[in-house]
Amino acid sequence: MAQETMSFQAEVKQLLQLMIHSLYSNKEIFLRELISNASDAADRLRFEAIVDTGLYEDDPNLHIRISYDKAGRTIVVHDNGIGMSRDEAISHLGTIARSGTKEFFSKLSGDQQKDAALIGQFGVGFYSGFIVAERVTVESRRASLPADHGVRWESTGDGEFSIEQIKRIQRGTSITLYLRDSEDELLSSHRLKSIIQKYSDHISLPILMKKEEWDAEKSEIVIRDEDETINQACAIWTRSKSQISDEQYISFYEHLSHDHEAPLAWTHNRVEGRNEYIQLLYIPAHATFDMWNRSHRGGLKLYVKRVFIMDEAEQLLPNYLRFIKGVVDSNDLPLNVSREILQESHDVKTIRDGVTRRVLSMLEELASAADNKQKYTKFWCEFGQVFKEGLGEDFSNRERITKLLRFASTRSNSAEQSVSLDDYIARMKPEQTKIYYVTADSYRGACNSPHLEVFVKKDIEVLLLTDRVDEWMMSFLREFNGKPFASVARGDLDLGSLYNEEKHAQEKVCEDLKLLIDRMKDVLKEKAKDVRLTFRLTESPSCLVVDEGEMSGYLQRLLKAAGQKAPDFHPILEVNPEHALINRLSPAVTDFDDWCHFLFDQALLAEGGALDDPANFIRRTNMLLISSK
Repeated sequence: MAQETMSFQAEVKQLLQLMIHSLYSNKEIFLRELISNASDAADRLRFEAIVDTGLYEDDPNLHIRISYDKAGRTIVVHDNGIGMSRDEAISHLGTIARSGTKEFFSKLSGDQQKDAALIGQFGVGFYSGFIVAERVTVESRRASLPADHGVRWESTGDGEFSIEQIKRIQRGTSITLYLRDSEDELLSSHRLKSIIQKYSDHISLPILMKKEEWDAEKSEIVIRDEDETINQACAIWTRSKSQISDEQYISFYEHLSHDHEAPLAWTHNRVEGRNEYIQLLYIPAHATFDMWNRSHRGGLKLYVKRVFIMDEAEQLLPNYLRFIKGVVDSNDLPLNVSREILQESHDVKTIRDGVTRRVLSMLEELASAADNKQKYTKFWCEFGQVFKEGLGEDFSNRERITKLLRFASTRSNSAEQSVSLDDYIARMKPEQTKIYYVTADSYRGACNSPHLEVFVKKDIEVLLLTDRVDEWMMSFLREFNGKPFASVARGDLDLGSLYNEEKHAQEKVCEDLKLLIDRMKDVLKEKAKDVRLTFRLTESPSCLVVDEGEMSGYLQRLLKAAGQKAPDFHPILEVNPEHALINRLSPAVTDFDDWCHFLFDQALLAEGGALDDPANFIRRTNMLLISSK
């Protein structure tokens, strides 16, 4: 077939400009990424060969080979993995075929180290070859296709690429980099080996290079026709923990996740018994861009007897732990296991339960160790909202999950969620029987909520819940260590013995203002379910509450924001009899109705609600300001 010239996808053109002009100081990442892709190609071949061993052809020993040619100024990265067909070469090398393209470019910071770390994370590692090469040629043949169905792809990174059909005996892919004039230092066995050992030592395939020796007679280094393996060439998780350094664990994590920031923690252990498997699990240091999308489930790499099976086996983790990265290698699952079989397998459920317990233990160790407190705070900042989903998903571990929760509170004096429920209970007043909390759209909104006023006065700590998942979470979190949770925005708030001394005075005030309250109920009957006096306020004239079991205004707003139908909101208006506005209010005043609506709307705004008729609120407020002079 004749050679064709095609244009890159627009995003690839933008990416190539970034590679060539912005990431030069991190140029050695090109070899890391090309080796990682070669390793993936071998994994895919192993997986497909489970049902078709003929894919190995006559070359069953998978490997990666690195070579260089000083005279031709080239570096070649070769693998005998799955290879590519012509259509796959166009698709994989001419486009960025994943939905994260926009997110990839939005993450670019101008910090070369951080930008370089994103290259592999977003699956565009191949293009890093253009950092050092003025021209890149790819020759490939997909396993099982005949020799005359090979393909040659070539580009100078200027917006176009050529593609043609060739004859290729070898299965797999060879990438030839024609180096730029300034890249001669890469044409060295020592330099290439140092990069491989730095970034790719953990790759389970052997990475081969021709052995070089000093020839005394010729007084020069000569290349022998003999291979040497540059890396460990052994799956890291199969080795004893005592044989693996922290640097090697971190290096494997970088390869696994394409995240080049060290993980917060990891655990590596072999489970024996009725089910035998190895687990190597990592807690990342930061969340990925799609972490909050529940439809995009993460998962662990699954191996069976060291054979790669699938990339994201979500059945091995509950969804609330979807941020965990790692590997599970089972001795018991069948090699032809599918996602459907995983869903129904009792052995997989056992592995899933074991992995979950191990992750929770890892988090408990982080949370309890004094020298790890900062790490746990970072974990919670990055993944706390996702982790909270576990209260509704994982009943068997709910108590452990609850102990790991962290909150902001009226005692913490910052938005940082660092207060545990054990901390809160340890600070409770002797006569306090409940754990109090408030939900709001923001930390500032929670701090300034009128519902907190009596608690501030009585010096009672209140948890400040400001994540979107919190209202849902509290429907599963009823009590902790025998202490029930109580929302300060509920109408039946009872402070018990904490407020006994004021009760007699309150009862008398309620009797004196009965006529006023009855009149307000009549005016606001279309807006408020009820109107009553409250002694929970010390500075505000009014607030809105709901009865126990009813949907809060905050949850209603969340449902509406998500495009879901929410029931009509008819809260209870509580007014503060000690406030100057209430003291001046009388059913006899001419603008009494306006004052009633003003107090309701003001209370709705104070809790973050939206007015149905903001223009009328402004008009009413202006009229009341004028008439009060």
